[in-house]
Amino acid sequence: QVQLVEAGGRLVQSGGSLRLSCTASGRTFSSYVMGWFRQAPGKEREFVAAISRRSYTIYYADSVKGRFTISRDNTKMTVFLQMNDLKPEDTAVYYCAADYGIEVRTDSYEYDYWGQGTQVTVSS
Repeated sequence: QVQLVEAGGRLVQSGGSLRLSCTASGRTFSSYVMGWFRQAPGKEREFVAAISRRSYTIYYADSVKGRFTISRDNTKMTVFLQMNDLKPEDTAVYYCAADYGIEVRTDSYEYDYWGQGTQVTVSS
């Protein structure tokens, strides 16, 4: 069992930056592939970024490539999402998720544990 708690979401102006964090407790954090997903009002949850257990493999959604950076610190059991050049279309609830596997996957149904989400609002 893994518990995930996100933090860092808030209101920010277009072009601004935010750093989200997700801290885990419970099972060994380094055994999990970690991902970030987001869900905007009226839309389905979508993949944002994912990182392998030792940070060797990283994937990004095309919509955030070059603007967002995912990283993790296994000693602190935390995964981060640095978001730069934010746009109004980035407004969503951001969720972190843990997948007890080896491959880095982008489908939400592959992930076993989820945080409660943190709201990011980007004003124009």
